[in-house]
This record gives sequence, C-alpha cells and structure tokens, in this order.
Amino acid sequence: MGIMINNNFSSIEQVTGTYLKSQDAGKVAVAAENTSFEQIFKDKAFGTERELKFSKHAGSRLEQRNINLSEDQLSRLNNAAKKAGEKGIKESLMIMDGMAFIVNVRNNTVITAMEQNENSENVFTNIDGAVIA
Repeated sequence: MGIMINNNFSSIEQVTGTYLKSQDAGKVAVAAENTSFEQIFKDKAFGTERELKFSKHAGSRLEQRNINLSEDQLSRLNNAAKKAGEKGIKESLMIMDGMAFIVNVRNNTVITAMEQNENSENVFTNIDGAVIA
C-alpha cells in the first residue's frame, strides 16, 4: 500500500513560488541546480555566518589568564575553525599569537584557551587535527 500525494504543482519553480512568495523564487531553484549538496552543506555547517562560541570553561580560562582577543584574532580563529571543518577535523588544536585553543569544530565552540608557555609538557590530547592561525 503506497501513499498518494496530490499536489497541483508541476515544477519546483511553482512550489518555491508558492511557498516563498517571492519574485526571485525561480532564481532559488536555478541556484540550487548549479550548487552541489556538498558545497551547500559546507556553507551552512562551516560558513562565515557561524561565529565561534566560547564554553563557560574557556571563558573563565580567558578571564583567569587575562587574555583579551581582538576582532582580528577572533576573525582568524573563526577562519581556522572553518578550515578545520572543511578538512573533517572534529577536535582541533589552534595555535595563534602565542596562544593555544582547543576547539570542538562540530559545535563551533572553543573548549579551552591558554598561553602556549603554560603547558610545560607541550602535550595536547583528544584532538584529531591542528591549525596554525
């Protein structure tokens, strides 16, 4: 027994035109035809519109260590997270300006932050990639 769907739409343009109620609805369908699923996924998952978040732990570490990040540094950290995501990295060590950050790339969240010289052993665990920003 199958499910029968009876919509009175003969094309994707009609559907987008009806639901988007926009003069540019046809352009949406054309743009989708010219863009791969992989690219759309990467844009949504790792695009520039996603800003890094800082976990409560990372925020307290930054405060304890008196680390203030500039807009440029935040931008570089965001770009590093985007690159890590594009390479399939899930947990990344990011090194920038004498600081080290552990970032959960999937959640776009900085887990912890420290100055590089704080980690006397220079050993970082539970990462699967590193980015120098």
